[in-house]
Amino acid sequence: MDPGVPAPAGVPHQGAPAGAGPDLAALLQRSARGDRAAFAELYDASAARVYGLALRVVRDPAQAEEVTQEAFLEIWRTASRYDADRGSAVSWLLTIGHRKAVDRVRSAEASSRRESTYHHHNQTVDHDTTADAATASLEARRVRAALTQLTDVQREAIELAYFGGYTHTEVASLLDLPVGTAKTRIRDGLIRLRDTIGVGR
Repeated sequence: MDPGVPAPAGVPHQGAPAGAGPDLAALLQRSARGDRAAFAELYDASAARVYGLALRVVRDPAQAEEVTQEAFLEIWRTASRYDADRGSAVSWLLTIGHRKAVDRVRSAEASSRRESTYHHHNQTVDHDTTADAATASLEARRVRAALTQLTDVQREAIELAYFGGYTHTEVASLLDLPVGTAKTRIRDGLIRLRDTIGVGR
C-alpha cells in the first residue's frame, strides 16, 4: 500500500453488524483533511460491506480482499470528492468498491482472452456466432450509455441489483434504505433504462 496511506487491519468479518454506527460522511470529510484516525475508523465501519460487494462480483475471497484494499486506497486519495448532496456516504463507498471489482473482473477476462487468442486465431468462426457477439457487444454499449442517463441514486441501486447480484432487500440494507424505497429506485431506474434504450432502436 502507498506509504502515505494508513494501513488498516484485515477486512472485518462480513457478519459485523451495521448498526447505527459512526457518521460515515463526517469520517470522509475528516479523511479528506488527512485525518488517519478518521480513515481507520471509516475502514472499520465500512470495509465489511465493501468486501461483501466485491466478493459477490469477483467470487473469490482473496481477490475480494485485494479489491477492498484497492477501493480504500482510492477512497483515501479521493475522499475530498465526496458530495453529500449527491448521495449517502455508504453508497459512494460502495460505488468505488463495485467499480474496482468490475475492473478486476474485466482485467481477468482480458488476460484470459489474450491467452486464448492464439488457439482461436485460425479457427473458422460461424457467421451466426460472430453476429451474435457483435449484437451482444452493441447491446452492452447501449446499456452502459443508458446508465449514464439515470440519477445517481437510481444508478447505484441498479448496479447493486443487476451487476452486483443483490436482492432488493440486500440493496436496501447496503444503502441504508427502507426496502420499499430501494424497490422504487430500482423500478424507476429500469423504466428509465428501457425508455432510454428504446429511443435508440
